[in-house]
Amino acid sequence: MGLFDRFKKPAVNEDGQQVVKVTVDGGYQPETVRLAKGVPAKLVFERVSDKGCLEVVHSPELGFEAELPLNQEVSFDVKTDQRGEYGFACGMDMFKGKVVVK
Repeated sequence: MGLFDRFKKPAVNEDGQQVVKVTVDGGYQPETVRLAKGVPAKLVFERVSDKGCLEVVHSPELGFEAELPLNQEVSFDVKTDQRGEYGFACGMDMFKGKVVVK
């Protein structure tokens, strides 16, 4: 993973929603997700490896927690009405990522 792969810009779907896919493989790629304030957004997690404690992702700040079945996408809508940084992590809080709303 290159330096610039850590900061991925969201794609915008036909409904005008920002969509960012986060690959879960020994960590989160990208580990920092940047979203535009005021534009609806969705995070899509896909766990592609059974290594580590990454079978659960949660974010009290963003209001989600779910199991991540291997090789299946799990998505969460993210509110973007407030600027800020919001963390997400594995179930043991060992692997972390963040959402930055600007």
